[in-house]
Amino acid sequence: MLATAPVDAPNETAPPSAASGGNVRWKICALLFFAAMINYVDRAVFGILKPTLMNELKWDEEIFANVTASFTFAYALGYGFAGRAMDLLGVRVGYALCVAAWSAAAMGNGLVRTALGFSFMRGALGLAEGGNFPAAIKSVSQWFPKRERALATGIFNSGSSVGALVAPMMVPWITENYGWPAAFYATGFLGFIWLIFWWKWYESPERHLSVSASELAYIQSDPIDPPQAISWLELLRHRQVWAFIVGMSLSSPIWWFYLYWAAGFLYERFGFDLKNIGPPLVVIYVSADVGSIAGGWLSGWLLKRGWSLNAARKITLLVCALCVVPVFGAALVTNGWIAVALIALAAAAHQGFSANLYTLVSDMAPRKVVSSIVGLGGMSAGFVGMGFQIGTGYVLEHWKSGYLAILGVASVSYLVNVLIIHLLVPRLEPMRINSDA
Repeated sequence: MLATAPVDAPNETAPPSAASGGNVRWKICALLFFAAMINYVDRAVFGILKPTLMNELKWDEEIFANVTASFTFAYALGYGFAGRAMDLLGVRVGYALCVAAWSAAAMGNGLVRTALGFSFMRGALGLAEGGNFPAAIKSVSQWFPKRERALATGIFNSGSSVGALVAPMMVPWITENYGWPAAFYATGFLGFIWLIFWWKWYESPERHLSVSASELAYIQSDPIDPPQAISWLELLRHRQVWAFIVGMSLSSPIWWFYLYWAAGFLYERFGFDLKNIGPPLVVIYVSADVGSIAGGWLSGWLLKRGWSLNAARKITLLVCALCVVPVFGAALVTNGWIAVALIALAAAAHQGFSANLYTLVSDMAPRKVVSSIVGLGGMSAGFVGMGFQIGTGYVLEHWKSGYLAILGVASVSYLVNVLIIHLLVPRLEPMRINSDA
């Protein structure tokens, strides 16, 4: 890895040891984990209730897809603007505002009964939820040195899988006993509980009263970033930024497909209804959890064994991409649990891929613009995802082999993704920021 840019000048002294500090940073990581979990609980409810809502509200696949796309469109906008807002407002205030807003919107889903009403509420949810990952990635860049960021990202990112896992454990029981609106009320309320702990425990490392001097030295052991402001236009001139934008745009829509259509696919093809959908989704999202942490661990392990940052991150991305390839078989097999296993492997690989993709940003960009770059990537992914969801609804409504076509796209998407990322950034070089940016 080149180290010629001012954002990554070499240290003149050996970095402090992790063992010499405290562990407050991992408590912060736990807060990020639970935020990601709640974020995905709130968005996963809609996918789990797909058969129920389509039956009670008389929707077809295209109506469901259009409502889903309204979330994704707003999520794209929220992702982009929240990324910039986190850089301007700071994580403590910005993250709190986002969680409060998306929790209120999640509860609001229980109040509506029409496709238009759901589109509005899902849009409000998406707009606010767009702040989650820009805030979390910025927090990781502030609280962890580079050698720990992939693992920290993998851990907090696994919260999204836990959220998608918790939802099918909660939602069917709540729906059966209290009705589907109660599922939205109960899951939305979780965010307000999280806010209490966030406001009490979170601060930046240098202002946090529980951080020891040795831990702060370890957290800040990477070279200091340049102080200048950087505009979006300046960011878009960098191929490192485009590598992340492409990476998000070709992977996130596939993950959202699993989130919104997996329950419907398993119901239609193998008869897993609301009463027995829980175990298959538990398998899928527990696997995704393992994949997220394992992906972060693998690149860190390779770094400790002397691999370059470039090789460690890209080999991990490639391994994850290869693990997704068999997922097309889920549309061909006749045994439901084999289909579940194939989707679970792909979900695990996606989360490992995602953990390293997010980490690429803090590998190559100054901390001051990490949220903005993550926001740009998420915004692009959201717009691509919106089109992918509308297309999914059309394909499933009009084509018998629709699931095979969509899962076939998923099979090759990650390999194409790795190739494009490598072509854009053959080496993971730090961004060269103009002094007058």
